[in-house]
Order: sequence, then C-alpha cells, then structure tokens
Amino acid sequence: MDSRTLPSNAGQQGLSILQLHHVGAKSGSKRVTPLAYWPASDTSVAVLASNYGAARHPGWYHNLIAQPSAVVEIDGDWWTVTARVAPPAEHALLIDRIARSSAAVTTAISRASRQIPVVVLELVAQRREAGTDSMTRSTSSRSAAGSR
Repeated sequence: MDSRTLPSNAGQQGLSILQLHHVGAKSGSKRVTPLAYWPASDTSVAVLASNYGAARHPGWYHNLIAQPSAVVEIDGDWWTVTARVAPPAEHALLIDRIARSSAAVTTAISRASRQIPVVVLELVAQRREAGTDSMTRSTSSRSAAGSR
C-alpha cells in the first residue's frame, strides 16, 4: 500500500496502519507516508512496496533503500526503525501470510508485473516523540509488534 492514496477505509478493511517518517532520497525533504503493516516478528513489522500493483516501486521504498533509518508511529507509539528488504525465503513466508490476511493485498499482488518487495521494519527503540533523539525503551525491554 502506498502513501497519500491509502484508502480512508483501510482500517475498516482490517488493515493496521502506521505512519512512516522518512527522508526523500533525492530531495532530502522529510516525508510522512501512511502504510498498512503486518507483524513480522516480536520486534519487527512488514510493509509491502506494492504501489497498488503499479509497474514501479513507491517513492518511500526508494527512500528507505537510500536511508534505512526511519521513524514509525504505531498506535500512538513512536519507534526508531531500521528498514531492510526481506530476502527470498522470508519474502515468500511473509507475502503468503499477508496475502491470506487481505483481499486488497491479493488484488495488488495479482495486478503487479513485478515482484513486490516486502520491507521489514526492525523496531530498534521506542521514542518519546517524533522530533527527539532520546529513546525510552529498546526492543529488548518490550516486544511491540507482538502486542499489535
């Protein structure tokens, strides 16, 4: 799912939504992108670079490849994250699990003429707020994704 065109009823479709705070790879501008997410492990969540099945990867994907450190807001909690593209075995496992959870995702996957990357966001540390560098808890002291 991607950016400014995320359906307003995404939450009603059973999709959990996070806010990804990232930096433009070319512009250096701060960006905020709402994305559907799924738990990947006790300390990570997965997002799909589906771009609704379009031929190109979404801009936020390119931004995370260029600068994998970002911040997400999940249910009012702010987390510093490190993004990585799931390798083939993990990709297969996650894409299957995600596709079974949502008809909208299945549709986007079937429309795509490319392999849709699964981006894993490792929850590094919880933050007090978006603009601060001070961390309150690391994932070793709290399992955020497992409680979502």
